[in-house]
This record gives sequence, C-alpha cells and structure tokens, in this order.
Amino acid sequence: MSDLTLIRKANEEDLSRIAEILVFVKRINYRRIFLNDDFSFNELQVLKVAKEYQEKGRLKYIYVYDDGIVKGMIHIYKNEIVELYVDHFFEDQGIGTAMIRFAIEKFKVTYLWALEKNSDAIRFYERNGFYLSGERKLEEGTVEYLVMMKRETYGKDE
Repeated sequence: MSDLTLIRKANEEDLSRIAEILVFVKRINYRRIFLNDDFSFNELQVLKVAKEYQEKGRLKYIYVYDDGIVKGMIHIYKNEIVELYVDHFFEDQGIGTAMIRFAIEKFKVTYLWALEKNSDAIRFYERNGFYLSGERKLEEGTVEYLVMMKRETYGKDE
C-alpha cells in the first residue's frame, strides 16, 4: 500500500502535471460515457485546464501523490472529495486508495459524487468504504447523472 507521506499540498509548479492527468484520464474514462469528441479533444486541453485551475483558485484545495513523479491528484473541499484522478500509467498501485485514506484521516471526508455510468469508479469507491446513497443529480450541462456516495463514519471520525 502507498505511503501517505507521499501526498502533499499542490503548488504552482504542479499545475501542468495536474492538468495533464485530468485531461488524459477524463478522455480515457469519460469519452465512452459522454460521446462528445468536440469536448474531449477541442475543449479539454492541458493548457486550458491548468489556467482554469490557477485562475479559479482551485489549487488551494488540491493535494498530489508525489514519489518523485506526480502520479495522482485529489481535490478536497470541506468533507467532500470533489475530484480524484490517478495517471492511467500508474493505476492499480494503491495510489487512489492512499489518497482516499489521506482525505479521510486529514479532512474527515464523508461523501463524493461519481458519474452513474462510471462503474469502475463506483466499484473503486465501494472497495474503499463508500456506498451508494440513492441520491442522484444531473451533471451540469449534460444528460448524465451523478450519484452520491457516502462513507460510514460510526462516530469515530467526527
């Protein structure tokens, strides 16, 4: 299992790597769901994503898994995992699980939203202690649904 000490606060120098991870993982995982090549290959660009994260101040809520190479990122806001992405080349190495453990231990996260059709992500979150809550909402600007996943806390995290 990956070491939690490899997770650190993201900084300006990480922006291009974070954007690269986001763009390529979203293309690999979401293109089959949204079927929108214009978005996947014209709108979703590394430079554009990096600028957006910088301009909107999102960096202050992002942590990266860095063992000499930034291999994953997690965006945490209050007690929610907003985004969690691991570079496709480094999947199945415990990085995502380490980032979830970090979020639980440091921020007491209790929920997240996942695309309903992203069954791989849902299974991953279930393996890491989250369950489908039954709540769902439309992903803004699309016809796809997000499902809320919650984590049992049993009073120990509060």
